[in-house]
Amino acid sequence: MLDAVLPVSVTSIEVRTDAHRYEVLIGSGLLASAGELVKQRLREMRCAIVSDTNVAERFADEVKQSLTSSGFQPALMTIPTGEQSKTLEQAGAICDQMAGARLDRQSFVIGLGGGVVGDISGFVAAIFERGIPHVQIPTTLLAMVDSSIGGKTGVNTSAGKNLIGAFHQPALVIDDVNVLKTLPPREFNQGFAEIIKHAIIADAEMFAALKVAQVSGLQTPEGASDALALQSLIRRNIEIKAGIVAKDELDRTGERALLNFGHTIGHAIERAGDYQTFLHGEAISLGMVAASAVSVKKAGLPQDQRDAIVDLLRTFDLPTRLPANFPRKEIFEAVKFDKKFDRGEIRFVITSKIGTARLSSDVTMEDIREALEEL
Repeated sequence: MLDAVLPVSVTSIEVRTDAHRYEVLIGSGLLASAGELVKQRLREMRCAIVSDTNVAERFADEVKQSLTSSGFQPALMTIPTGEQSKTLEQAGAICDQMAGARLDRQSFVIGLGGGVVGDISGFVAAIFERGIPHVQIPTTLLAMVDSSIGGKTGVNTSAGKNLIGAFHQPALVIDDVNVLKTLPPREFNQGFAEIIKHAIIADAEMFAALKVAQVSGLQTPEGASDALALQSLIRRNIEIKAGIVAKDELDRTGERALLNFGHTIGHAIERAGDYQTFLHGEAISLGMVAASAVSVKKAGLPQDQRDAIVDLLRTFDLPTRLPANFPRKEIFEAVKFDKKFDRGEIRFVITSKIGTARLSSDVTMEDIREALEEL
């Protein structure tokens, strides 16, 4: 493992599944050491760095220089920023660029960016030459605590989000908390939607901690200057997700589906807004408000705990109400295309109390419609 070569200030977490194991490294200034960190893990020397135009402008040169200094031969490939780039066509274009750069089975892919970049770069790594290694270098809080962990990769279609994809676990994840200082507040705060989700489904103590002053300093990108506090928060969320993924890597038993709390409706909200009205975390925030309303009705979630969830989301400037003119009917229609349906039956995650969750097949489309009306 890499522990022997890591500075004391770097946290290393091992993620284990039945078939895979890899490390997540969390620390400050890791982009400058990316080449050496990757070299400890991979022997392949040629690689594609997949990034979006915004992230590449800020961080690609530093990562390329680090890789080159360690003997790698990186080729940078950029995609337009935003969810609209997460398509099968864009994935094919990246594969064509990789082939044109003479990358082959003895190569690997680095995803440098947020969740969109991580999803599409991982998908490309899964399909190029029938599968090559993938390194995640997430640059958003949301990607660090959620999408970079667990090996789900994919692209969207006109029918819905992530309907085409593959399970492809990364070989290494590098979380440099320094990059979070560069995020706009809205982009930074959306990461707390996934953090609050983890607290709701698995950690009542973290939920309580998020409400008190010791964490309130992390509510803005400036809070990222407290690197150790942020590392600790990121680590706890990775531990929660990794523990759930380890029990159900391929999402077959229903255990991993607990991570979808708020996502059935959240993804539908994203689609209804053409992926432009809300950021992913913002849509998930709204989805969790709706899921909490369903949980009050179907799981006996106490009303005061539902209110505590809504209040905590507001603390991090996350939306809890839809705009009056938002097309609710289109959300309802989009829900029907969600991949979390099983043989036409809704698999909906509900919570009976903060800190626990379960999968239910008792939730009806009418329950979802009522929850949407309350938004």
